[in-house]
Order: sequence, then C-alpha cells, then structure tokens
Amino acid sequence: MERYEFGNPNSTNVLIQMIGDHELSGLEKELAHIRKNAGEDFFLIAFKVDDWNKELSPWKAPAVFGDEAFGGFAGETLVKVLEQLNEIGRQKKYCIGGYSLAGLFALWAAHETDLFTAVAAASPSIWFPGFIDHMKSRSIHADKVYLSLGNREAKTRNPVMATVADCIEMSFDLLKQQGVDCTLKWNEGNHFKDAEIRTAKAFAWTLD
Repeated sequence: MERYEFGNPNSTNVLIQMIGDHELSGLEKELAHIRKNAGEDFFLIAFKVDDWNKELSPWKAPAVFGDEAFGGFAGETLVKVLEQLNEIGRQKKYCIGGYSLAGLFALWAAHETDLFTAVAAASPSIWFPGFIDHMKSRSIHADKVYLSLGNREAKTRNPVMATVADCIEMSFDLLKQQGVDCTLKWNEGNHFKDAEIRTAKAFAWTLD
C-alpha cells in the first residue's frame, strides 16, 4: 500500500485513513478543515488501496451495485496497516477513519484490535450484508466513535443500500449500549456530497 503523511509526525494523535485513488485530490481540503476545527494537533497517515471492494470488505459478499463483488480481504489489509503502526509504537493515540467503505473498514477494524481508541466513520457503508449482526455479536474496543450519514442516502432504489439509515441508527444504539462515547451526525445531501468535509468533521470530533 502506498502511504501518505501529513501534519506533525511528533504528535501524540495519529489519524489513520484508508483511501482510494478517487480521494487523493480532496485530501488537502480535508486537512485544511481538520486543522481549522480540531482541538489538538495531529499526524495523519493515509493508506491507499488499489482495489476498494476487495481490500476493505470484511468478508465476501455479492455485488450490491454494478457487477463487482466484495472480496473480503480486510483482514489482510488490517495486518499490513498494523505492521506499519507497530513501527511507530503504542505510545501514540490512534484514530482510524474514512469515508464510505473505508468508514465501514474503520468500524470493523476497531472490533478486531484494541490499538484504535477512536473511530471516524463518515457515511460508512453500514448497509454491508451481515455487518449489523456482526456488531451485535462483538464489542468495539474504541472509546469514541463518530458516525455520520447524508439525509438523502437512503433515498435509493437499491434495496440493500436503502437500509443505510436504519443500519446507522442501529449501530449508534448498539455503541451507546456498550458505553461508547458516540455521536451520530446527519448531513445534507446524498452519499456523494462534501465527502472531504464530512470526513474532516469526523476526525476533528475525535480530536476535540
């Protein structure tokens, strides 16, 4: 995975973001918003994956849109991320986040390892088949979780993706029941509006 670094490398706060090619151009806008709104300084590491549906999905699932199925290689991706973070050390505070399927990956990863103390899941693909049941069966290790969704994201003819609003509400309730410091923010628009700003808001909240 290609790795991009931003911010203060000596900061105690390390933000981890999984990105695809389509997000590279928006990183500077995202970073500017975090800097403006965060309560503390930070060091952001963005890991770029080459195959979004394959490398960020926690298990195999049939295609939901188009004809590209989900490969279920999130476990291998997480191992690669943890190997690099182990070089930085456990003395840091790690927050993992991302947008869409990367947001789902962040939530899943925080169930798999206790390294991440916070999650910034902006418009996560929480509709992913079986994920809510997975959350019901396990506890998250993170202390803080930011969830957000566009108020028009559920307005789709796709029957799986149309469940996203119900799923985000259920995930919020599950996390609150576990005693997690969790917030759920609703944004204007569909899934494709202001992705960089939504992601920045998520990370900034974890730093407040």
